Amino acid sequence: MLLQPGSTCWRVDTAWRAQVLIDSAAYFAAAKSAMLQARRSIYLLGWAFDPLTQLMPDASGSGPLDDQAGPFLADLAKARPDLDVRILVWKSALPIAASQHFFPHRARRCFRGTPVRFRLDASVPLGACHHQKVLVIDDVVGFCGGGDMTTDRWDTPEHLDDDPQRRTPFGDIHAPRHEVMMCVEGPAAAALGELFRRRWLRATSEAVKPSGEAEAPTPWPLGLDAPFAGVRVGLARTEPAWRGQPEVRESEALHLLAFAAAKRLIYLENQYVAAPAIADALAARLAEPDGPEVVVISTEHSPSWFDRMTMDKTRSALLAQLQAADRYGRFHAYCPETRGGRTIIVHCKATVIDDHLLRVGSTNLNNRSSGFDSECDLAIEATDAPDDAPVRAAIAAHRTRSLAHFLGVYEAQMEATLQAADGKVGDAIAALDQGPQPRLRRLGPVRMGPLAQLIATFHLGDPAAPSDSWRPWRRRAAIRAGVEAATLLRQAAPERATDWPVLKSEDFIQGD
Repeated sequence: MLLQPGSTCWRVDTAWRAQVLIDSAAYFAAAKSAMLQARRSIYLLGWAFDPLTQLMPDASGSGPLDDQAGPFLADLAKARPDLDVRILVWKSALPIAASQHFFPHRARRCFRGTPVRFRLDASVPLGACHHQKVLVIDDVVGFCGGGDMTTDRWDTPEHLDDDPQRRTPFGDIHAPRHEVMMCVEGPAAAALGELFRRRWLRATSEAVKPSGEAEAPTPWPLGLDAPFAGVRVGLARTEPAWRGQPEVRESEALHLLAFAAAKRLIYLENQYVAAPAIADALAARLAEPDGPEVVVISTEHSPSWFDRMTMDKTRSALLAQLQAADRYGRFHAYCPETRGGRTIIVHCKATVIDDHLLRVGSTNLNNRSSGFDSECDLAIEATDAPDDAPVRAAIAAHRTRSLAHFLGVYEAQMEATLQAADGKVGDAIAALDQGPQPRLRRLGPVRMGPLAQLIATFHLGDPAAPSDSWRPWRRRAAIRAGVEAATLLRQAAPERATDWPVLKSEDFIQGD
């Protein structure tokens, strides 16, 4: 089993129902529906929260005031005196808050004089951030993934070039954006509630009691189908060592063990792909004659200048390494685009391993998410047992649905093409993406000058742990520890052992 409490996850619980929501239009609508049914509590963890976020925008990109996330929650709390509404987001540095139109200050003003408890959380090492994105209603329905409730996140699976519903309160239409969230019901949601209470206690020194036993009917979003029923769900975290708090690297461990165990497919949708431990683990599998196909879908370039200089340059070295290791033609990297050729920002963090593991959360494939920032992912695991056949089918269906939405084709067409390609995702994409404007364009390394070499060599802006956060000269040693962990996990799967030499990440941090 990949989900091992105390190693690759914090705990494993049952979800009575579960669904994966593709893009924030689905998440915001489901979240609003669940919150309208709340009886006891609404807990929200985020990297950011903007009270002006329109949950269900109309054709003009706006809507009624009570559809904005801030007034919506304030009105709910006022109307239901027994409802405990708490929001805890990272206390971001001033330049980051400024880039998001000072959302913390707006939120404070919005909730002043209301029953909503809004707090900023600074309980991380200097330079680190709280990156968990979690919403829990009554401790019985929970959401976890890559999306925050902010004004530049809403989009539909169509990713239209100029959708007026993506208009922000500041007048501009933000870029198309891909997000993924998982919705769970039952004990798996209660685990997210416990995660929130631990964070709240650490940030505010105030203990919060659990919401109590679930009542029927639960606040499951109205009209939301549930292809997963009675499934095992693991909760994996990253927490940095800080002020006596031990380091937690469950998120990284789950990735590495899953990569080592994959038989046919490692499918990754991720904002940042830059960690050497991840690169070396994937390169090792690509070097095997009978290893899995590796498919990466990421953004052509990050939205911010800082991330373009740091994460994108390091990703270029990683892509070069994987291309060199790909002696059997099983590596494919893509960046999605709209029908008109606009870049779709891939902000989600989702993984599918064969049809046995489906993982959704906040964890990027970079150093920060492995040991410096706080992260939280949910993972559904299926076994080979006949009873788990519906779970395996639901995992495969999600993979098909996600690929179809990128390519702009029907799911049935995507599935038929995959079957014709003997399950090979790269061949299926090549067969379907034949138009003059590719929807999934090949993503490869770029030439790097001296500054880019320096950034990639020392992973500037991407520390591996608090011990190297302000000491980049220590970073390579810190990263090496993660690479060694990946090697140990690979060795734990002797049936996958190979005598092929594996190219290492440091071999690809070079100049022109």
